[in-house]
Amino acid sequence: MLESLQSLEKRIVPAVRRLRLNDYRSYRDLDLELEEASVIALCGENGAGKTNMLEALSLLTAGRGLRRADYSDCAREDGSGGFAVSVELTGPYGPVQLGTGVDINEGPGRKFRLNRAPASSIRALAEHVRVVWLTPSMDGLFAGSPGERRRFVDRLVLAVDPEHGGRVNALEKALRNRNRLLEERPGDSAWLDAAEQEAAEVSIAVAAARRETIERLGSLIAAGQDASSPFPWAQIRLEGEIDRLIQDQPALEAEDAYRRLLRDNRRRDAAAGRTLVGPQSSDLDVKHGPKGVAAAQCSTGEQKALLVGLALAHAKLVKIMSGIAPLTLLDEVGAHFDPRRRNALFELLDALGGQVWMSGADPQAFASLPGRSVLVHVTPGHATQITT
Repeated sequence: MLESLQSLEKRIVPAVRRLRLNDYRSYRDLDLELEEASVIALCGENGAGKTNMLEALSLLTAGRGLRRADYSDCAREDGSGGFAVSVELTGPYGPVQLGTGVDINEGPGRKFRLNRAPASSIRALAEHVRVVWLTPSMDGLFAGSPGERRRFVDRLVLAVDPEHGGRVNALEKALRNRNRLLEERPGDSAWLDAAEQEAAEVSIAVAAARRETIERLGSLIAAGQDASSPFPWAQIRLEGEIDRLIQDQPALEAEDAYRRLLRDNRRRDAAAGRTLVGPQSSDLDVKHGPKGVAAAQCSTGEQKALLVGLALAHAKLVKIMSGIAPLTLLDEVGAHFDPRRRNALFELLDALGGQVWMSGADPQAFASLPGRSVLVHVTPGHATQITT
């Protein structure tokens, strides 16, 4: 599997050369032009707006960005009620301008622009840029809820397959419809049969997409195991009844088996008020590879290092599968690392080959960055390139 993945790899490195933000959170009108660089280091006091800039870049991909915020929360207070994010970058097809935002005069939902012309969906932007990220809010992933880990998996899938978001939304809609029928029309077999057929089809599609990405990522991690790395390799797999279904049989047979499972468990699901078995109950099992223990049982420092290793492997997978080296956004990721681990992180980031955006309060934390880097000083509402 790894050989087939690597055969897809290309040398395409999108790099942001200009970032504009209008009425975006703390930024009334930011226009930041950048020299060509492999690393953009954002420095400034806490609350200056560093994470806001990273979040704006994360909206260049599908979903609600690295904070998973409502779009209304992204609009600047005392602003127009909407916002705009625009970047100029070098990409797979040369220089390109990408934009997204919300205009309250054009109705709800995000709008997209490609070279300043309206684009129908985020998929138009995905042909030019992919984005991955790691934030402090993800530090509790391994000890958190299964729901947090499912969202993490869906984000991994979405970075390589922009269609996955639509599948997940369709799954939620199908399950809500079935739950409503179980409550309001429990004896209507015809309606329930139809609802369960729809739920089975989309459930297997979601579960299969998750499985493919996790298996590819696991293969990539296994091939790159390095016992000397300060970022330990992980063993990952999906756990759940539907995950066992798709592992043991073809997709059409798995759909039929899951549809029968839904039919046989109508009474139990009605009593629970929700569908108990399906992709919505899967979990991601992660083990510390060198130690062979569950990630949740590791120390806080070990979990942090394990998560960084996962994020770096995912960025490499995105590059291999899409042919586009992703923008990698790292919010305060090195703040709690000692110099040895921080320097090792910088070296691994340089090896990824894509543009990296990092944030931190202390400029000295970026003193050992390899390659060509740019330091940007961030103050409330403003950002200025100060070194190269």
